[in-house]
Amino acid sequence: MTEIDTTVPHSARIWNHWLGGKDNYPVDEAAGDAYTAVFPGIVTIARSSRAFLGRSIRYLVQEAGVRQFLDVGTGLPTVDNTHEVAQRHAPESRVVYVDNDPLVLAHARALLTSTPEGATAYEDLSLYEPDRILEAAARTLDLTRPTALILSGILGHVDGYERARGLVRALLAGLPSGSHLSLNEGSRGTDPAYEEAQDAYNETGAVPYFLRPVDEIEGYFEGLELVEPGVVSVPLWRPEPGTRPTPVGQHGGVGRKP
Repeated sequence: MTEIDTTVPHSARIWNHWLGGKDNYPVDEAAGDAYTAVFPGIVTIARSSRAFLGRSIRYLVQEAGVRQFLDVGTGLPTVDNTHEVAQRHAPESRVVYVDNDPLVLAHARALLTSTPEGATAYEDLSLYEPDRILEAAARTLDLTRPTALILSGILGHVDGYERARGLVRALLAGLPSGSHLSLNEGSRGTDPAYEEAQDAYNETGAVPYFLRPVDEIEGYFEGLELVEPGVVSVPLWRPEPGTRPTPVGQHGGVGRKP
């Protein structure tokens, strides 16, 4: 197993810290707290993104009838992972997680839990290997049946929008009609303070994350039938009844492959 460097802050561990998780080190807390000192709203964005993921999976299980999930760029396990939400509502759900981060791999055992009726698997592969991802996923999923592709905050790490869009297309090409895409990404045009903080972070030499305009995030859904309300700031996507959500610089949606 690749040794994990606990002396350098790590984006997945910082995100885990913002979500209130425990899988991080003092160096990550320090980096995360330095970011929140500049832009406190990042914690809201992280938690809004996670809440969107949960609501979208619940929709896919309860309303779209999906029972198979391919979650690429999983990140560290925290509260309400994909398999937990899906299997809570449909115990027979089958989930494949894909990531190639040594830290995530070290925590894969926490992901590899499942209801007796369902299945959960972890594949150590890169987002940049869509054909290998599909080949590996087919060991656990029946890719002749509708499958939900989950891309949560991963495409911002891809340098070049067309390259990112090509990866989405390649993954969706291996899934049948009736499959869905659930995607959310950091966006430009809603929160200038977030944009300033993220641009400054990218200039530190850390692994960059590129915020993209909303129309480019919409472009990931080209050829799909968007589920209402379309691509919106994530708190506004099918919010819980009785809540009064406020937009953040994170947009997402769900689309169905015809």
